[in-house]
Amino acid sequence: MNRVLLVEDNPDDLELALLALDRGSFTTAVDVARDGAEALDYLFTRRPEPPQVVLLDIKLPLVDGIDVLRQIKAEPRTRHIPVVMLTSSAQDRDLRACYELGANSYIVKPVDMEQFMAAMNNIGAYWLGLNLTDPRT
Repeated sequence: MNRVLLVEDNPDDLELALLALDRGSFTTAVDVARDGAEALDYLFTRRPEPPQVVLLDIKLPLVDGIDVLRQIKAEPRTRHIPVVMLTSSAQDRDLRACYELGANSYIVKPVDMEQFMAAMNNIGAYWLGLNLTDPRT
């Protein structure tokens, strides 16, 4: 079964993302972290098996998404996990920082609900269906 870590603090975006992943044609277990500290705890303490992909917002309470990404990619046991930045930030500095730290993809969340659902379906189809993952995941 595919396992996704969805790191999102906005309740509306979280609900839409979960709905879209649930409607996808891939079998997925979605674990949710609502802030950066919870995401790090999940990855480094609570979860012995890494998720197949991390969907990570940038603007998060406690520890922002860029710092979470930095820690994921700095740690040998998690650096191979694909991280998709799923954010409302279209700022060049955020985009640049994320790719410099090793993000695998950077997607700006569409404002329109149907576009958001389509984007989530495409993310799931690629990262959980088409993409071959490192055998360590």
